[in-house]
Amino acid sequence: MNETLDQLMQSALAEIAGAASEDTLQELRVRYLGKKGELTAVMKGLGSLSPEERPRMGQMVNTVKDRLETTLEETLQRVRAAAKKERLERERLDVTLPGRTSPLGTKHPISLVIEEISDIFAGLGFQVAEGPEVELDFYNFEALNFPKDHPARDMQDTFFVDDDILLRTHTSPVQVRTMLKHAPPVRIISPGTVYRCDSDATHSPMFHQIEGFMVDKGVTFGDLKGILTNFVNQFFGAGTGVRLRPSFFPFTEPSAEVDIACVMCKGQGCRVCKQSGWLEILGAGMIDPEVYRHVGYDPESISGFAFGMGIERVAMLKYGIGDLRMFFDNDVRFLQQFR
Repeated sequence: MNETLDQLMQSALAEIAGAASEDTLQELRVRYLGKKGELTAVMKGLGSLSPEERPRMGQMVNTVKDRLETTLEETLQRVRAAAKKERLERERLDVTLPGRTSPLGTKHPISLVIEEISDIFAGLGFQVAEGPEVELDFYNFEALNFPKDHPARDMQDTFFVDDDILLRTHTSPVQVRTMLKHAPPVRIISPGTVYRCDSDATHSPMFHQIEGFMVDKGVTFGDLKGILTNFVNQFFGAGTGVRLRPSFFPFTEPSAEVDIACVMCKGQGCRVCKQSGWLEILGAGMIDPEVYRHVGYDPESISGFAFGMGIERVAMLKYGIGDLRMFFDNDVRFLQQFR
């Protein structure tokens, strides 16, 4: 067995020394040291030796095994280093070339506008609140003074799940949910996704709104106009004109449409504003007493206002975007403009 071990070791060392690739060395490792390798077969034969010879031969087998493992590892490192050197010389790596950087993403323009509007109203003392997008009819309509048979419901183009569950058509349900949980004073804005059955260049079945409202003692229509004027001048630029026109909303009385001086022509009249010099951006008004009764507020002791705007609408005006559908196309060329 001594001669067998010696011959096996010399043969293995010679083959390892002549190996020129990592694959060849791995094959030799399996051939000699694997579960069915030649040295493993010798180790299995130790059981047939006498008790006196077994320890001595076992020590010799371990010595040969250690020698082969060490030689294999040293040779493997040498072969890898040689292959790396050859590859570097062949590729002629130029370390002066600029590095390759991964392209960075950017926030979506809708997210940018929501953050900017939220920051402006945070500076005016408003907090951000959220509510569910799958809503109950009570919060979306009834508590906001839309009775079951109210014709104003037809304007909402609602996605109904069943008679009492729907996809919210505006973020105004957050107003009801907030007032049911908190006593006055409250000052809240609520950005979020809303849904209506409408789709064209200026409408989408899914879009975004921001609802805002303030309830306290002595809140007036003048407070509403002052806060909205402050917002418009911060968002669209100082000196942007603001006007309010009488309108109707079931949950506000009196109600108004809020226009700004056209951001394209600065109020001079153009195709975008249809030569009027004005662009509508949101609806607003004093909260109807009937809404207070639904949430348990006393309409005789408090007052407040509410307003709501479409995020896509003001984003289109701010960035000069001509088609609402561009927000949802996921065209990287469009999104890269908002870095």
